[in-house]
Amino acid sequence: MMHNSTHVTFFFLSGLNETINYRVVLFSLTLLCYCFIVLVNVTLIVTIIFDKNMHEPMYILLCTFCMNGLCGTTGFYPKILWDLLSPVHVISYSGCLVQAFVMLSFICSDVFILSVMSYDRYVAICRPLEYHSIMSKQRVLLLICFSWLTPFCISAINIILTSRLELCSPYIERLFCMNWVIVKLACFPAETIVNNIPAYISIIIYALHGLFIVWSYMYVIKTCVNSLENRAKFMQTCVPHLTSLFTLHVSILFDFFNMRFASKNVPQTLQNVVAIEFLVLPPIINPLIYGFKLTKIRDRILGGIYFKIKLLK
Repeated sequence: MMHNSTHVTFFFLSGLNETINYRVVLFSLTLLCYCFIVLVNVTLIVTIIFDKNMHEPMYILLCTFCMNGLCGTTGFYPKILWDLLSPVHVISYSGCLVQAFVMLSFICSDVFILSVMSYDRYVAICRPLEYHSIMSKQRVLLLICFSWLTPFCISAINIILTSRLELCSPYIERLFCMNWVIVKLACFPAETIVNNIPAYISIIIYALHGLFIVWSYMYVIKTCVNSLENRAKFMQTCVPHLTSLFTLHVSILFDFFNMRFASKNVPQTLQNVVAIEFLVLPPIINPLIYGFKLTKIRDRILGGIYFKIKLLK
């Protein structure tokens, strides 16, 4: 699939090479996982959209968060399900770039949305009298657009810079395409210096968002210490957010170190588990933790289930 040792038209994904004897089991589990992710996220999205009482900043941001989760997982699960049924695991050059773009923008958008959600909780708890004027629908819409468009642009720049590289190998030792994995296949490492610039800028932005979230919660915790009402609000709305933050950041860090520093001695199976962690845990845990913890969502969903059971009887 190479011409003049540089023109790659297809990539071979070798992440599934050690799972030949377990394909049927893995396919069933992966399909079940994807169906469950779609079910819980769509349930939350539909519940928020159709209940006018939930057309508030916190719920709108949560709806956006779940939509982003669906976009990210859709960039991975259909392809891996196809690969589990196929004897050869290939992806076109353009398809690989698109998948890498989807993965990168999904991660970046999640971080941006979680930062906006932390700001929303800061305003709600620390400045409650100004909440509706600060978090107006227009401003929330603006913040959502910023949370999607900025990662879109960052990811597009990274992928465009990657597309100009001459690659010396069509073999990717992963289940799916990621930008840094493609960059490592470059024939001339000197050419990748330009790719490092937006990559480091992305890491700095990511770190700044982390600092902003820490700053927000320092004020939130300080405010909640002396107020029973604020402590109750913190437990109901901030604990799910902190859980989402922890799950996402741990998953991303594990995969980051796996991509950049993983040794050849690390078993492929372990590398696969680490690689897909951010595509399994956050999309499942986020809607569940918010669905169970936020009273409005829980009551609305349970009420709908009770109503359907009553109709069936």
